[in-house]
This record gives sequence, structure tokens and C-alpha cells, in this order.
Amino acid sequence: MSSATSSATSKGVVIVTGSAQGIGLAIAHRLAKDGFDIMLNDITTKTTQLEEAQTKIVHETGRRVEIFSGDVSKEEDVKGMVDTTVKTLGGLDVMVANAGVCTTGPMIDVSVAEWDRLFSINVRGTFLCYKYAAKQMIAQGRGGRILGACSGAGKQGEKFMSAYASTKFALRGLTQATAQEIGEHGITVNLYAPGPIDTEMTRSAVAGIGGGNAEATVAMYTERVALKRFGDVTEIANLVSFIASKDSGFITGS
Repeated sequence: MSSATSSATSKGVVIVTGSAQGIGLAIAHRLAKDGFDIMLNDITTKTTQLEEAQTKIVHETGRRVEIFSGDVSKEEDVKGMVDTTVKTLGGLDVMVANAGVCTTGPMIDVSVAEWDRLFSINVRGTFLCYKYAAKQMIAQGRGGRILGACSGAGKQGEKFMSAYASTKFALRGLTQATAQEIGEHGITVNLYAPGPIDTEMTRSAVAGIGGGNAEATVAMYTERVALKRFGDVTEIANLVSFIASKDSGFITGS
């Protein structure tokens, strides 16, 4: 599906992975409102959701919005996504490596296959997005912003979240090292680390942690939060909006 072409000057071009729903969709919508042109990405089974998101964002913002269905854990898909973005939208200024998955349960019950699945999407997928975004931004010579999705579980390990927490801890090392390597090119690299946000993935994880008693687990997590509520996806999108902007130029590796 081809997007509309805006007559307004673009602030730049953004890729948002995992943007068919939840936090990723909210980020894409907010950055389009900010004046960026957007490449939406998610897995092929969510292509219909991507098309619906594309139509809605174009209608509400007038920005150019394209879609690329692909798996961030596959190198050829990530390279193709970046190449297609450059070809159709004219470059790449912001990469939001938002795609991720979660599993819950006792560490001794986590299978090797499930462990590898989480690392392939959450860690390898983010690494590939960082790699190909950085290569393109360095070649363009105009700087850029690279963002990844961390979590509160990437700062403090949680019971029944050993695999997920391990992937998010790994992203901190990747992000800090990459920020040091490419900072001289005017490219910043940062993570956003939401606490409990009201999304489908969070609800699924909460149900798993609570052994099916989601209500009690929600109450427990709510009590831990200073504001005594779960966050909204738009609140994360607002943060990403700032990190993606020129105003955040001296923030990197965080």
C-alpha cells in the first residue's frame, strides 16, 4: 500500500519496529505528529494491522507512511527494511528498535528453544537494527538517533522473568558500547526503559507471573509504582519524541 505524500517539510525519516500495536504504534503515531515520515515494521502475520495503522496515521497527520513486513531477528529482513526505507522515504534519521517479546515462568522450566527465541528477537534483532541504521547514518553524514527498548526488568531482575530480564540487561551493554563507538558521527544511542505499561504484552506477562491470578499481580505491581497506576503507551511515546528530537543532542549511552 502506498502512503500519502505530505506537502509539509519533513523533520526526517523514522523506522519503528514492532509498530503494529502497543508502544510501537504509539511511538510511530507521535513521531508522525512531530513531522517525521515513518516506516512501520512488524512480522508478516501483523501486516493487516500495519496497513490499518498506516491508514490511520496518514489520515491524522498527513505524513508519508510506508510499511515493511519482516522479522528483525533475520539479517536479510533488517537490511532490506533499511534499504527500502532509504529508497522510498529518502534516508534514515531515527531508528526505534522497539520490537520485543516476553515469556514468564520459573527459570528451571524455561526451554532452550524459548531462551533462544527471546534472545534472537530482543537482542539479535536490536543489534541488527542498530548495525544497519548506524551504517546508513554514517554514510549519510548528518548524524541521527538510535533508540532501543529496554525495561525495568533490565535494571532489576524479577522472579519468573529470567529470560526476558537477561535480554534487557544485554541491551544495556550493547547500547552503551555502540554509543561510544559512533558518537563521533553525531549519532546518539539510547534506551527507553518503561515500567509497567498497559499493553497486551504486559497483560500476558502479568497473567503468567501470577499463575493466572492477573488481578492480584496487577495490584502488586501497581503498589510498587510511585504513581500507583500502570503507564499509558502515549507516555512512552512522549519520551521517545524528546529523545528523537534535536533537543536531546547531548544525551547518549543512557
